[in-house]
Amino acid sequence: MLELVSKLTQNIHYFISLFLFLLGFYTMLANSNLVKKMIGLNIMDTSIFLFLVSIGYIRGGKAPLIHHANEVIRVNPLPHALVLTGIVVSFSISVFGYALIIKIHSHYGTIDTKKITKTENKE
Repeated sequence: MLELVSKLTQNIHYFISLFLFLLGFYTMLANSNLVKKMIGLNIMDTSIFLFLVSIGYIRGGKAPLIHHANEVIRVNPLPHALVLTGIVVSFSISVFGYALIIKIHSHYGTIDTKKITKTENKE
């Protein structure tokens, strides 16, 4: 039993990233407000970044430098590079999404998807 608890605590970051992903997914599905949907998308992005950084982490690992390369455990820099790229892409998508929300608000006068659907059905 202690071994199971120990393994669960060692891998808690995986559970936290899964929880954040599900929380963001639920936020996107459950809310009709477009800003809340964007916040849910950002939470999902963050959970994926946490997952990628977690799988790239090696306890006691060092940056892959040339000197003393055989004496230390090296960390694979690819997950961290993917996270940096993902942060830039996520920021770009967020800015574009919020710009679209502003346009939708100026056109319909609301950012609630249910009200927008009703307005579209009347026309």
